[in-house]
Amino acid sequence: MKVSKLSISKFRGIQEATLYFDGHALMVGKNNVGKSTICEALDLVLGPDRLNKQDPIDEFDFYNGDYYYDQDEEAKKIIIEVVLTDISSELQGVFRGHMELWHQERQEILSEGEIEDSDEDLVGWCLRLKFIGQYDKEEDEFVAKTYFSHSPNEDEGVFKEIPRSRKRQIGFLYLRALRTGRRALSLERGTLLDILLRVGDIRPKFWEETRDRLKNLNPPLEESIGSLRQVLDNLEQRIGQYIPLPSEFKASSLHVSQLTRDHLRKTLSFFMASSLNQSPVPFHKLGTGTLSTLVFALLSAIAELKKENIIFAMEEPEIAVPPHTQRRIINYLLNNTTQSFVTSHSPYVIEKFEPENIKILNKDSKGVISGVDISYSSGLKPKNYRRKIRHAIAEVILGNAVIVGEGLTEMETLNAAASILELNPENYPFDLSGVTIFEADGDGTILNWGKFFKSIDIKTFAFFDYMERSEDEKKELETTFELYKEIDQKEIEKLLVAEVPTEIQWDYLNELRDAGAISSGPFIPAERPSDSDIRDFMYEVLKQKKGERRSASLVEKCSEDQLPPTIKSFLKEIFKRFPQPEKVAPLDLSKKEDEPSDSTEEE
Repeated sequence: MKVSKLSISKFRGIQEATLYFDGHALMVGKNNVGKSTICEALDLVLGPDRLNKQDPIDEFDFYNGDYYYDQDEEAKKIIIEVVLTDISSELQGVFRGHMELWHQERQEILSEGEIEDSDEDLVGWCLRLKFIGQYDKEEDEFVAKTYFSHSPNEDEGVFKEIPRSRKRQIGFLYLRALRTGRRALSLERGTLLDILLRVGDIRPKFWEETRDRLKNLNPPLEESIGSLRQVLDNLEQRIGQYIPLPSEFKASSLHVSQLTRDHLRKTLSFFMASSLNQSPVPFHKLGTGTLSTLVFALLSAIAELKKENIIFAMEEPEIAVPPHTQRRIINYLLNNTTQSFVTSHSPYVIEKFEPENIKILNKDSKGVISGVDISYSSGLKPKNYRRKIRHAIAEVILGNAVIVGEGLTEMETLNAAASILELNPENYPFDLSGVTIFEADGDGTILNWGKFFKSIDIKTFAFFDYMERSEDEKKELETTFELYKEIDQKEIEKLLVAEVPTEIQWDYLNELRDAGAISSGPFIPAERPSDSDIRDFMYEVLKQKKGERRSASLVEKCSEDQLPPTIKSFLKEIFKRFPQPEKVAPLDLSKKEDEPSDSTEEE
């Protein structure tokens, strides 16, 4: 079973969203775009325990907190609907009265008249579930329930509520970011330990046996400390002066709990030793990395107990977990669950997902969410994608814009120049603006990379060397990049020697010569030669060892005024498109609250 379609209306920061999925899904995007909200929405409609909380939703779960309605208005509702497909024959029997037919290619429910005309290979059974949350004015409380969207045996407009036992058969598990991971290891209702006990059909027996063992602790707590028993006996005698107590056995005793299931859930705790020389400690005293690994161990145990049907939602598995463990976690999800929904900012997580399973989320000013899937349709070669996904593409898709540089030298030089320009407070740093400078590995792939980034709604710029181009190629550049700069020279090294002041070049040449860094190549004299000779020497030195980032080092010696004008003007145009946020006024605590304001004094 898997989620093929998710629709959300007026839930938290999402006004509207309709998203389609095909198997596992990695959801990436800017902060507050709605990644966690989507996971929460799935939990509301599919999770078996969320709606049993006293307050499953509240005022702030409604978009913009808009939940209240006047007497003559219709109640405002949160509506979340999923379409579940790939349903096992066993569950088709369980939900048989609510099943519909889903066209996989068109991604829609078929009406009765369309069924016979459809290709059987593209049609399968599906189940629609709908969550509805609203404010009940008469009861002054929030009401939240999940229904079968297709309820043919009910009256028109009436939907049958789905029982919690049926939700459990769907097998949805949700692990929030580890800010709530500590609770996951407690025994309170709905935690992972509680779910594990329930899925394993050992929960009722566990609680009853635990109560008996604590009740009949041998020796009793008060008997193990003689003075404590004396205190209790004395209390019994004093109480017996007013209330008759049984004389054939001790009326008072001490227990470690109130011996109710509810109290045991709150008092029992998972202990663990994290090293050979350490005694077991409560789980919340363990390190964050150990804690997160424990949480995942519980999840894997639950998944193995329900191998046939697990839909997993997991937020930020990378928190406090080293890269190799991140990869193991994702490998487990991809190979051992029916479907997984993951949110992440980690390149080690992102690289494990196939591009078609990565959904880049965007939200417009009206709160409408859209998702863009990564694909090779732009002409990008799979081998180039795989080679750069961890160290470059992952950073780009998590940001706002990319500058595609022709090669490594261009990327390093642009980064060096941008760092100098960022010293000017008018220029907001690229890393804070979400602008990545990316290496294309040569002019031949610049267009393909540009088309690829544009296809996933990333603002795209480019910087490259001059070459002869056809009119069609020039048009492609115009339509692909929001802004690009083709320099007048065929090599960036020639641009640098032409535009960097010669005194900067001469200082750098002296530095390299004195450090013994020029083992072969041009002989740099002690006396300053002509400007023309300096440029020739500099060009040979830059070309000699491109891998030692000499071009970037030369640029780093410049002030803002000394930067090559071609590079400077290009970068400044991009800085303009990502302006500095409004400045925050310094906090002034010198004025006391009881002092009159200026306006009061004037009055």
